[in-house]
Amino acid sequence: MAWTPPGKDCGACGSPTCEAFLALVRLGKKDLPDCVFYRTGTASSRFEGEALHSGRDVLGVEYDFILEPLPGEVSARKIILPFRPDLVEKWEIVPGDIVVGRPAGAGCPVQHVLQVLHASPVSGLLTCLVVGPEASRAGGFKDIEAYHIVGFEGICRTVRREPIFGMRQRFMPGYCMMNLAHTGVVNMVLAQSSGLHVRVEDIRLL
Repeated sequence: MAWTPPGKDCGACGSPTCEAFLALVRLGKKDLPDCVFYRTGTASSRFEGEALHSGRDVLGVEYDFILEPLPGEVSARKIILPFRPDLVEKWEIVPGDIVVGRPAGAGCPVQHVLQVLHASPVSGLLTCLVVGPEASRAGGFKDIEAYHIVGFEGICRTVRREPIFGMRQRFMPGYCMMNLAHTGVVNMVLAQSSGLHVRVEDIRLL
């Protein structure tokens, strides 16, 4: 196939991953236009190939690195604080739960579907993976509606400059549907066999 999806594994097509979507296309059970990122015509899409991770976001703003998943995980970890943190204890949100909500503090218009890795009943902080809408279609999710993005954690893929401890830098979460650079303060950089394990906090879209 001349065109392939961008690897965001967003689930909007009804398949859990882009690879699963392509397998269905090959079997004739899906069509390429079923992918929300599909573009027809000869003009290249901003979501295709290296254009997605060129070091500039959709607005042309430069970023230093991309945060990709830790080994065995499906997305960079996202640390969030619900606008109502008391609901974590009240609703008994625990690891494995699916929660949905929008990062309203950052002004993002996209509702995210998240799988909880860790839930603090004291602070209300949730450490999650972005799993896409397919995970919420069977029901059983908890709708927290709106949350603040506290931080991200994952493996760094350097585009322009490596993460520097203590510095506010621009970066791109590997799955970002908006393709907008985020900024945050790098507060952990660990050299691992899988690459640089990085945590970034105080997230702002500037």
